[in-house]
Amino acid sequence: MPKEKYESSKDRRQHRILTPEEVAAGKKTKWEALEITGTIRNVSPRLWNLNHLTALYLNDNCLQRVPAEICRLTNLLYLDLSANKLRSLPAELGDMVSLRELLLNYNHLRALPLELGRLFQLIMLGLKGNPLPSDLLTIYEDGNGTQRLLTQLLDNLHAGSPTVMPPVRPWLHLAHPERSKPGAIFSLMCYNVLCDKYATRQLYGYCPSWALDWEYRRKGIMDEIINNSADIICLQEVETEQYFNFFLLQLKQQGYDGVFSPKSRAKTMGEHERKHVDGCAIFFRTSKFSLVKEHLVEFNQVAMANAEGCEDMLNRVMTKDNIGVIALLEMREGCIDPSFNSESTPRQLLMVANAHIHWDPEFCDVKLIQIMMLMKELKKFQEEESHSFRPGSSGSQNDQPAIPLLLAGDFNSLPESGRLYLIGSFKSSLNAPLQ
Repeated sequence: MPKEKYESSKDRRQHRILTPEEVAAGKKTKWEALEITGTIRNVSPRLWNLNHLTALYLNDNCLQRVPAEICRLTNLLYLDLSANKLRSLPAELGDMVSLRELLLNYNHLRALPLELGRLFQLIMLGLKGNPLPSDLLTIYEDGNGTQRLLTQLLDNLHAGSPTVMPPVRPWLHLAHPERSKPGAIFSLMCYNVLCDKYATRQLYGYCPSWALDWEYRRKGIMDEIINNSADIICLQEVETEQYFNFFLLQLKQQGYDGVFSPKSRAKTMGEHERKHVDGCAIFFRTSKFSLVKEHLVEFNQVAMANAEGCEDMLNRVMTKDNIGVIALLEMREGCIDPSFNSESTPRQLLMVANAHIHWDPEFCDVKLIQIMMLMKELKKFQEEESHSFRPGSSGSQNDQPAIPLLLAGDFNSLPESGRLYLIGSFKSSLNAPLQ
């Protein structure tokens, strides 16, 4: 439920009993809220199996504890535990990340579990009438106190390095060299590094503030890149300033060179604003590849050149300044299978494309059009360079152009989406291997 659709408890907490006529007519009730009020000291364990509930009101009772099993109510949006005799809360409350409202007013709470900081969708937290420490109450009673308090709890929960590391990403082996003919052996890594200006608490409320800080993140990103030691690295959402002052400097020390282009909006900005525009970067290991040519695909410019009077399409695409970058690389001796004589191996080129497609699910049509334009530009670039590489070639299928393509990027699409199916359908028209 989006935060803007939050419903206050005064409007929500209403009910009525079916009339005899409605019962006779067979009308069914759909209850998603449960209210238990009185002098209750304990509740049945069966309550925690009602995971269809979205609201649970246990206020004005005599409860002294809440069991950890309450976290089974995974669909709960509203939980009222006010006016009980609670002295502590289970850490498992922090697993109920769907909660929008948690009322704990007028209990005997002297501390809050740090795990409450995980409730990143919480809008209202009621803590009045509890003997909490003054430092927590000062934060809570200040403006935007709920969010500030949750941030404080979350930051303290994971202070320092994480205790659980993410799983190691497995390599996908796309092909194996054929022993009967020369082959190139190399690896590719694709990574959206999440531009600093997009790493906000509003978008990533479940993440501690220190973990969103760019100085912290960029070290982890670079460690990941260096440890994987790929021969080709495609990055998205790289800030212009960070490309030149961080990524390029660091990776040149590791034997890489790179190409980069920011989003189209950079052309309209001053120098100070331009350095914060993100874009796409391709790095390659210089012992295996050398750069022959680079090419920029600006989707809004391609759309303008091919609009052909379709104003509706142009209006949708023009405002989205996503880009793609193409690097035409030549394979060096270090890339060729050493079991073959490099002197007899013909010159081999490789196209590497890296694109970032628009993110918004409401613009599925724009995503599709951008991918169509990308594939069209790739085909055009491939034909031109294949003809230039082999001047006698006409670029037709019978000539079998020998420039294979590696396509990487953040396509903001699910694996089963029609947009990725479209990419696969272009394999035959590209007239070269596509990975």
